[in-house]
Amino acid sequence: MHEMSLCQELARLIAERAAADGFSRVRRVVLDIGALSHVMPEAMVFGFDVATRGGPAEGALLEIRRPPGTAWCTDCAASRAIAARGDACPVCGGHKLLVTGGDDLRLKELEVV
Repeated sequence: MHEMSLCQELARLIAERAAADGFSRVRRVVLDIGALSHVMPEAMVFGFDVATRGGPAEGALLEIRRPPGTAWCTDCAASRAIAARGDACPVCGGHKLLVTGGDDLRLKELEVV
């Protein structure tokens, strides 16, 4: 489960920010997990709880947002929303799509004390 290593890195980043910015507790963490990212939100929730024990984010609410996947269709020459990699263009049915969004994982916000 690669989500556990992602959660450990997230906990490390939060602890690093806490030390640099002088806060001691995190109440809420907002994370964007793109729909095309191959990261399971349910596994992130479990892993986050385990990885943050003993650190500034222990007990923090993890809010996960799921930005949709987007791709550039070279047949239509337009940006399109897609639900999964390998999907056809919802307008022309073509498969010449270049993913342009929704494949990332980003720490967007920390609510701190």
